[in-house]
Amino acid sequence: MLIFTIFLAIAILAVSVSLFFRPKRSRLLLNIALFFTLLLLVKTQWQELKGDEQIVSPIKQSLLSEKTSPETFSDQSSVLLDVPIIRQLPELPRGCEVTSLAMLLQYAGVDVDKMTLAKQVKKDPTPYQKKNGQTYFGHPNVGFVGDMYSLKNPGLGVYHKPIRQLAEMYLPNRIVDLTGSDFEKLQQYLSNGSPVWVITNATYKKLPKSAFRQWQTPHGAIEITYYEHSVVVTGYNEQFVYFNDPLSGEKNKKAPKSEFIDAWVQMGRQAITIKPQ
Repeated sequence: MLIFTIFLAIAILAVSVSLFFRPKRSRLLLNIALFFTLLLLVKTQWQELKGDEQIVSPIKQSLLSEKTSPETFSDQSSVLLDVPIIRQLPELPRGCEVTSLAMLLQYAGVDVDKMTLAKQVKKDPTPYQKKNGQTYFGHPNVGFVGDMYSLKNPGLGVYHKPIRQLAEMYLPNRIVDLTGSDFEKLQQYLSNGSPVWVITNATYKKLPKSAFRQWQTPHGAIEITYYEHSVVVTGYNEQFVYFNDPLSGEKNKKAPKSEFIDAWVQMGRQAITIKPQ
């Protein structure tokens, strides 16, 4: 801007000098001064436009990142969602996983019931056997293990992989498998209005080692517990986790947060939710 001022002064001076010098020389001097003044003016305007672009670019980038971000999360200290409660009993004494999935899907507007999901969930057909003091049975991450409809026959349940596959049949491209995440990730989805299907145990606290058994499966040995249970997490605050329990039929049942997380971690951090719309 200082140089622009200098050339402007030269232009004014040239006009003044034209009054005292010969016409040809004064006109030449005036033309030269005006030419450089015009050139500098164009350059100055260009630099100002580039400066504006540099100021606007971060804003554009911010707007672009907001549009392309897959999820925008809001953190809240307390959340409680209104998820429909469904009882697994009396029809499905081992059907806590599909009943919890029915709650999750119905919350998302899907018209499906627990009995339909019980038929559709993948099954592991490996028969129950006892040989040389060892138990041979199916793998719950392959499909439902055993009898879902009667406690008179051997059975256990099903883990997150077959449940995720079943959920994707109803909500393709919207199911999020959070298995392996920290509980804070589950809280982010809850804060954005998405309940979370989880595998825990029926005591909602960490189990002793004596509560676990080893099975031999076609896919290798696994540690299982007959306390295995599935619920839908509906909320949380600093002290408690809230959930719909298909076994008791209690809506927004609560358990101490630290104990609930310990039980969930012990069962492999298994969790499934739905992308917020």
